[in-house]
Order: sequence, then structure tokens, then C-alpha cells
Amino acid sequence: MKKKIEILAPAKDLIHGMAAINAGADAIYIGAPQFGARSNAHNSIEDVAELVKYAHLFNAQVFVVINTILYDDELETCRKLIWELYDIGVDALIIQDMAIMEMDLPPIVLHASTQANNRDADKIKFLADAGIKRVVLARELNLHQIREIHEATDVELEFFVTGALCVSFSGNCYMSVANGERSANRGSCAQNCRLPYNLIDGNGDTLIKNSHLLSIKDFDVSDQIPNLIEAGICSFKIEGRLKDIVYVKNNVSYLRQKLDAFLEQNSDRYIKASSGKSTYTFESSLDKSFNRGYTDYFVNERHQAIGSWESPKSKGQYIGKLIKTVGNSYQIENGELLNNGDGLCFINENNEADGIYVNRAENGFVYPNVLKEIKDGTFIYRNNDAAFIKIVEREDSAVRKISTTLLLSENENGFELKATDEDRNVSVVTLVHPKEQTKNNESIEENFKINLAKTGFTPYNADEITIEFSQNWFLPISKINEMRRTVYEQLSEIRLANYVREEHQMVKTSHPYPESKLDFMYNVANKTARKFYERHGVTEIEQAFELQWDPGKSRVMTTKYCIKYELEKCPKYHKDTMDGKLKEPLVLKQGELEYKLKFNCKPCEMEIWEKDAEFEIEEDN
Repeated sequence: MKKKIEILAPAKDLIHGMAAINAGADAIYIGAPQFGARSNAHNSIEDVAELVKYAHLFNAQVFVVINTILYDDELETCRKLIWELYDIGVDALIIQDMAIMEMDLPPIVLHASTQANNRDADKIKFLADAGIKRVVLARELNLHQIREIHEATDVELEFFVTGALCVSFSGNCYMSVANGERSANRGSCAQNCRLPYNLIDGNGDTLIKNSHLLSIKDFDVSDQIPNLIEAGICSFKIEGRLKDIVYVKNNVSYLRQKLDAFLEQNSDRYIKASSGKSTYTFESSLDKSFNRGYTDYFVNERHQAIGSWESPKSKGQYIGKLIKTVGNSYQIENGELLNNGDGLCFINENNEADGIYVNRAENGFVYPNVLKEIKDGTFIYRNNDAAFIKIVEREDSAVRKISTTLLLSENENGFELKATDEDRNVSVVTLVHPKEQTKNNESIEENFKINLAKTGFTPYNADEITIEFSQNWFLPISKINEMRRTVYEQLSEIRLANYVREEHQMVKTSHPYPESKLDFMYNVANKTARKFYERHGVTEIEQAFELQWDPGKSRVMTTKYCIKYELEKCPKYHKDTMDGKLKEPLVLKQGELEYKLKFNCKPCEMEIWEKDAEFEIEEDN
């Protein structure tokens, strides 16, 4: 049996979700009225229901994120919401809190969010054995680790493919709580990682001033799709439930074309996960929508610097170097690519991101809204492509159509139109009408075909039209159009009726959890989640950070990202090239905020602690 490979797109709302489907997404993930890890991307039940109906028309799926940690007084509200989501046809829920596994649930499929510590084979196999049907893998994993997980369990594996990266292990960042009593695990990340910091060493010397030292580039492993599929990934997830419609369409269309090329070459083993084909009026390119520059992170092991220290904002598409300033304009390499209204980005002499808007672009010269002093040779990027945005924002920039064949034939009482779609669904309409020959017995078959092909704003293409008449019968064009409209309206109803949603009824299990002791990073915030772990053999369970924060002394982040590595001072990777060790502890300071950095070289991780924390500094080997 061929394996389905899926593109999973984010949706801030119904409009973004429909746009993603039109651009070629096989599945959508979206927030419900509550309990999503993006508090600014909630949606009504009615809008989610509308998206479900639209998606299912194309055999695409809708997953709803219920991926915050839950407090005891929220569990019943959450349970009722899950039943509502099941009743409107949602295909699966993406969850973090294990309390949901203990609830009286409908037979709805559950996916484990990347917030659920999905980093090693033992824990992922545990989740699969507990009834989880899909696991969203941690972005820090490399190809070898993904393959190892796939070999340990047959659970579906989902992996991010493009979009922003959390510098922390997902679910293990508590900076928002510590700095303002907002919780990222409750949907209210304050993005402290995108702030500028000073880096101070153990001698009190400032090594780096006012730099975004925890801000990292965006993720792009689209060129690794074949390797990731071979390693076991079946779903490629685009990050960005808060991103605009241009970002969504651009990312989905780019990946759709990449994946389709792979599927065509490997059609004996893999198949597209939904129906229909998308066409575009624009040429997609990842550097044309929001990005901080790109990294493959750790998919191919640690091999490059990944920081985006100059700015956490979008850098965009590289255009060329500034040749020179001429009067009130700039001469820029490849300046002919620029258009009126474009936004340009550059790094100024203070090593800060700066920008201008293009009032007028003419003959390779750019006339900005404000003439700024820019050094010759400075790299110029376009982070707002006005012409591209204008094209992509149009509703018809991405159109998705389901292939059909039409057969117009005669019957005893008149005529019949039969539509058969690419999934073998069949719709038939009949027309009671007298049979009259055309004038002069001329064939008007071509006219019939022209009008039957006018599928307009329907989700269908008539790719093959056959007329089977015993004689040259006449039919008014109005009747032909009426039959076409009706046969496609019926076909949509038939497709929705024939859609098969996978269902799974949870059964309580008691197989042992791989750990007997859980610290606060397991985010246990209610009695029901505690009960789940205890039944699976866990004997010691710390409360979630949000319930036990010790101000000033807590570990607020664990990350695979490493500032020592970025500075080329890693004792493992730069042992032979670095000119002296750094005096620790290193400290990040931003106004009143101050953090100490702890480096755990054996697992190759960095921890961020509050300023009054005490810990032992590892000696470099």
C-alpha cells in the first residue's frame, strides 16, 4: 500500500485556512475558541466547522490545537469543547496535556504536540502505545534520530519543514512566566528570546553589546524532504498560525511543487494525501515572505552558526550590494528587480537592522522615502515585495480544482449528465426533454463541450467531456448550463457524504513510562495528568513551572542552541581553532533582566537560569 505524504499548513482563521487549501495543503491546523498555544489565533466553532466542510471537499484534513497545559478548573470546559469539535467533523486534536488522555472522549484521533517533549524513541513509543496516532517531533532532531524513532514504532511522524524556530526545546521555555507571569505553555509567549542583550563574561567584561543573542534564523529543510520521507516522516508542517495570507500561500505553494516533484518520481511507493490540483499566478519563493534568513537547524547535525543576532525582524530576499549613493537616490546591484513601494532592509554601522521604503525605482536607481547614510558595499535585502504581495493577495492567485470527466448522453425521457471525479465519486442528473434534431441536422457537439467546460468558481475542472448521442439532438444552452451546475452541486454533496474520517476510541493503558521521576519540564499542571503518569508507574512528579516558580533562582530555558558555538568558543567543535576560553559564567543582560548561562557539553545543550541561581560550571574537557 502506498504511503500518503502530507503538507500541513497553519491557519490563523477561516480565510487563511481556505487559502492554504487552495494553495495545495493536504491538512490544516487551527485554533479553537480556547486552549491553543497562540492566544491571538482563536476561532469560533462555527468557523472551524466551515473550514472542515471546505477541507473535506478536497479530502484534506483539519486538526485543532488544544496544546496548552490545563488547570484543574479548565478540564471540564476542555472536555466539552472536544466533543463539540468531534461533532463538527474535526479530524484530530493536537494535544500537550496528558489529562486529555484521561477524559471521557469521543472517538477522535489524538496527535502529540511538539510541546510534549517528543525527542526520544522510548517516550514516543510510549505515547503510541497509549493511543496517540501521530507525534509532532521536536525540531532539534537529526535524520539519524528520526530514523531511530521510526524504527522503534509505527506511529505517524510529523516534522516542521519551514517557519520560525523556538530557540528553546518546545514546551520548556519559562522566560515569559519568570519575567511577567505570562506563560508560553498557556498561549502567551512574550518572546523574550527576540530581545537585545549584552553578553558579559565572568570577569564582568562586556563581550557583546545590544545584540539579539537568543534570536535564531528561520527553519527551512525543504531540500531534505526526500531524506526525511525515507527516515519516516509522513507530514511536513509549516510553522506560522499568526502569519499573513501571503506567507501561507507562498510557503504552501512552494512546498506543494517540491513535494509533487518527489511524488511523481516515487509514485510506486508514495502518494499525495488529498485531492485536486492547484495552479498559481505567482512564482513562489521562500525568501519573498517573512524570514530571518534560513537554517536547517540540526537535521544534518550541528555544522553552522544559526543566530540572527542583528535583528529578530524579517530580513527578506537578498537583492545586492549598495554600489553608491547618488544625489537623493541609491544605486544598487540588481536594482532593476525593485519596484515602487518595496521595503528594503540593511544592517547599519551600529550592527542594527535598519530600513527604508522605495518611493520610486527607476533605471536601477532607488529613490527612498528617507535618504539614510548607507556605506558602499552594504548588503541590501527586500523584506516587502510590493508587486509580489499584490499578486499573491488576490483570491485567484492560487486555485485548486478536482479533476472530473463528464458524459452527456440520451435516455428514454430525454438526457443525462454524468460527472465522475478523480476519486471515483459519481454524480448523475437527468433532464426530461423532448428530443429534437438540430437545424439541418448539424452537430452542435462542440458548443455543448464549450459550455460544459465552464466550471467557473466551482472546485472542479472538466478535463474530459464526451457526448454520446444517437443523432444530432438539440438542447438549449440554458439547459446544458443548468445540468452542469446541478451535477457539480450534487458531486460536492456526494464527496462530503463519502468522506471517511479516521476515528480512534481511547482505552486507558498502564504500560510503564520510560521515567520514574518527572521534573517541572513535563508541565504537569493538574491532578488528572498526575493520575495518568502515576498509573503508568511514575513515582515522583514535580508541579509545572507555572505552579512552583521560585523567583530569581529558576532554570527558565533548555536549548540545543549554544552561544559558545556561535562565538566559535566551543571546546568540542572549535578546540583546535579558538584562542582562549571564555571566563564563566556568561551572563545575558537586558535592562533589569539578567540571566546566567550554563553549558552542558555532554548532551550538547545550553541552559538559561535566573540571575540568583547557583550551579556548578562544567570544566571543558
